[in-house]
Amino acid sequence: MEEILIISNYYPPEKGAASNRIEQLALKLCQNNYKVSVICPLGNYPKGELFDEYKGKFFVTENRDHIIVKRLWIYPSISKNSAVRIFSVLSFATSLFFYLVFKKTPHKIVIQSPPLLLSFISIFVLKLKNKKIILNISDLWPLAAVELKALKENSISHKLSLFLERFIYKKASIIIGQSNEIITHVKSLFPEKICYLYRNFPNHTLAHLNLTTEINQPIKIFYAGLLGIAQNVYEMCQKIDLNALNIELHIFGDGAEKSQIETLIDSKKQKNIFFHPMMNRNDLHEKLKSFDIAIVPLKVRIYGSVPSKIFEYGALGFPILYFGGGEGERIVEENNLGWIAAVGNYTELNEILKSISKLNKQELDLMKKRNFERAKKVFNLDNQMNVLIKKNVF
Repeated sequence: MEEILIISNYYPPEKGAASNRIEQLALKLCQNNYKVSVICPLGNYPKGELFDEYKGKFFVTENRDHIIVKRLWIYPSISKNSAVRIFSVLSFATSLFFYLVFKKTPHKIVIQSPPLLLSFISIFVLKLKNKKIILNISDLWPLAAVELKALKENSISHKLSLFLERFIYKKASIIIGQSNEIITHVKSLFPEKICYLYRNFPNHTLAHLNLTTEINQPIKIFYAGLLGIAQNVYEMCQKIDLNALNIELHIFGDGAEKSQIETLIDSKKQKNIFFHPMMNRNDLHEKLKSFDIAIVPLKVRIYGSVPSKIFEYGALGFPILYFGGGEGERIVEENNLGWIAAVGNYTELNEILKSISKLNKQELDLMKKRNFERAKKVFNLDNQMNVLIKKNVF
């Protein structure tokens, strides 16, 4: 059985798209007769503190669904103090560096990027050991950071990030990117680089639509995921107008904007918005069975980014209300998955909400059935993985 190692900054029981994406990759490789191991930090995300089962520990080895997960020490933090955040990143980077230097690793290694620093350290060490490095790019950093105004263009940090980015792209043996825009960007820097598209398709195995439509209830729209700067859910809650509409908005998640969203809802300034804590994936899917529409927002159009929620909830059958621009917008439109509002245009978003409010539940039920059948054909993780394995990517 061939061995393969995955290096990632996130892995379950941590929540969010990043940890789900890497777990799905690990599980799918395992199902295709690879012996899979994962290196990641001690579980802490998104709260920025170690989960109870990891407190007081420096190294933990687990077996999760036949995948060996090796968790290294980290000083976790989501502090607004940049010095504390940098120390947190460096803590895991240091643990990872010494592990890769002194421990035996398989020949084939998948490295998740971003974060750039962890990718850089991994590739720097592993290239010296002549490993086959498969770089899995889910977002284009530092480009996305500049677009989100989290990083000032031409600053020292920006220039350092550009150096790290070019180094990891150049040294990787193969690159897999979650969007066509990512592939285009890499090719613009290194035209000869071997690149493949690897969408963040979910590993759902549902044979039949598992959603119910409650006829005499309001239309339930939900957002489920991280509540951070990129998603901008707090501003969306402030600016949408649900007054007099037959719509409820339900927020499931955790992150930097959580307290602001809870305060807004408690103030009663916005009606028909409800907050729920983050749940594990299976419990969330069970809870969402009676909901109607998934909303997928982004603060700005981020080049290279395609929110995995499009695939995750499209595959369950949910119509998608997309509010993020870019390649994600084209995917929703081309597959007729729902509605599109121009990113940042709350006037257009509110007009779409008015039109959705006028739909009857039978129309929504038909949309769910159509989306479910479409997604089974188009968002197929098994087909995608089989193609990449045949091409000797892994």
